[in-house]
Amino acid sequence: MNFPTHRIHMGPARCAADLTDGSERGEYVPQDYILQTLGRPMRSVNLMYCYYPLDKTFPLRARYAFADQQIKSQWDTPYEDYFPYTGGLIGSRDGDVFQQMQDIRRHGQDVTLTLVIDPNVPDEHLVAIAEDLKPYGRLLLRINHEATGDWFAFNKRADYAEIAQFFVRASNIIRAHAPNVQIITCIGGIEDPDSETMVKEAEFECTVLAADIWSVDKYMALHWGWPYDIAQKGGITHNRHHYQDVYDLTKRSFRRFTALNHGETKPMVMSEFNADGDVTGPFEQCDMVDGFFQLVKDDPENWLTAINFYQFRDRGRLGLETENPNHPQSGIPQPVMKTFKKWIHDPLFLPEIIECGETALPVTLRWGGAEDAEGLAIPVRLEKLPHFFELYFKDDNNYMIECRGRWFYKAPDTKYIDLMPAFFDQRVTEPLDLRLRIFAPPASGMNDLDCPDGLMNSYTTITKLPEIRLAYAPVEPACE
Repeated sequence: MNFPTHRIHMGPARCAADLTDGSERGEYVPQDYILQTLGRPMRSVNLMYCYYPLDKTFPLRARYAFADQQIKSQWDTPYEDYFPYTGGLIGSRDGDVFQQMQDIRRHGQDVTLTLVIDPNVPDEHLVAIAEDLKPYGRLLLRINHEATGDWFAFNKRADYAEIAQFFVRASNIIRAHAPNVQIITCIGGIEDPDSETMVKEAEFECTVLAADIWSVDKYMALHWGWPYDIAQKGGITHNRHHYQDVYDLTKRSFRRFTALNHGETKPMVMSEFNADGDVTGPFEQCDMVDGFFQLVKDDPENWLTAINFYQFRDRGRLGLETENPNHPQSGIPQPVMKTFKKWIHDPLFLPEIIECGETALPVTLRWGGAEDAEGLAIPVRLEKLPHFFELYFKDDNNYMIECRGRWFYKAPDTKYIDLMPAFFDQRVTEPLDLRLRIFAPPASGMNDLDCPDGLMNSYTTITKLPEIRLAYAPVEPACE
C-alpha cells in the first residue's frame, strides 16, 4: 500500500523525563523491558559508574574487592560500589558500560553517564575517557556528583577546592576532545532555607561557571543507612521533607547559580529525585511524587529542564520496581510506578513533535538525539477498534515507532511489530485518524564518526515503508 508521508521533528519537552538504571542499589535493566513497562522512551537514561584506575584493586567492583573488610555503611569502601568504568587509558571499549550506552541509544534515548573519578588521575586518563565517549552523540556527563558532601571516596582524596578545580580541569579536557559531551555539575545548591548562598559556594562557584548544565540531587525522603540498618522512628540515618520545601530550595538553587553566572541561565536538572519508600511507605511516596510534579506543571516559570527519577529497579525502596529477593533478575512493581507512568504521559513531560510537510521515499532521517530528531509520520484511518494492527518490515533499519502515545522498538533484524498494545488501555469507540510516527536512532547505538557531522548526528535512509495489516474482525467468528 502507498501512504502519504510527512516529515516530522521531535524537540524537547517543557520538562524532560529521565531515569536512572542501575547503581550500587540495583542492577542494570535492559531497555526493552523498561520501554514495554513504561510505554515510552525517556529523554535520557542515567548510568552510575566509578573510575579509580590508580588503585591496585580496580576495576574489580568494590563489593568483591573489599569483601573481607567490615563494612558499616554504603560508603566505607576505598572506592564506591558503583559499576567500574572499564574504558579509559588502560581499559577496553567492550565492557558493560559501552553495551549499556548502545542499548540506551538504540532505543531512542540519550545517555547520562554519572562518573565518579579519582581526582588524582593525570590528564591522559581524561583524554582517554573523552575518546571513549565521542561515538555516543549528545551525551551528558555528570562528574563527581554531590561534590559538596563528604561520603564519596573522591571527597576523601582531595579537599573541596581541589575537587572543584578537578571538575573544571576535567570539563575543559573532555569538552576539547569530545565536543558532543555536555558536562553536568552536581552540587548541594541552597540547602538551608535561611541562607541566600549555596553550600561550599566559595569553592564550587567555579564549577557553576565551567559546567554546561547545573544540577542538584534532591530526595523528598531518603534512608541513607540502607542496607545496613532499618529506618525507624527516631533514627539518625534517614530524613523527610515536604515536597513544597524541596521544590522551593531547588528553584532557589537555580536562581543562585544564575546569579553566580552573571545573570546568564543554563539548563537546570534534578539529577536524582524520589521519596524513599523506606521512610514514607508506598502510598505516601506516590503522594509526594505526585505533589512535586504538580508544582512543576503549575509553575508559570519554565526554569527546570529535566527531572531524573532514581531509579527503575532498586533493592531498597527507591525504585519503580523493587528487586525480587527470590529472583534478582526480576522486579516487583511498586505503586509509584503507576504515578510515574501517569506523569510521563502528561504534556509536561512529552517531547514536542511537529509536522514539517509531505515528503516522498526514499527519505533520509537524521537522529541528533532525543530532543532533536527527524522522523516520518504515516496517516492511518481506523474505522473502529481493530482486532489486528501490525507492521511488517522489509529493511534492516533500527526504528522507534509511536502510535497513540505508545512507543515500540524495532531492532534491525526484526521484521514484525504488533501495535495492538496501543489499544489495550484506550479502546477505539468511533472512527479515528491517527499517525504512526517513525524515528531512526543509530542501529549500533553509536554514531559514524567518519560522517562529516557524525559527532552529533546519525543518518538512516528509508526506501520502503512497512506493510500494514489492519483487520477489524477475528480470524474466525465467535462460536454460536
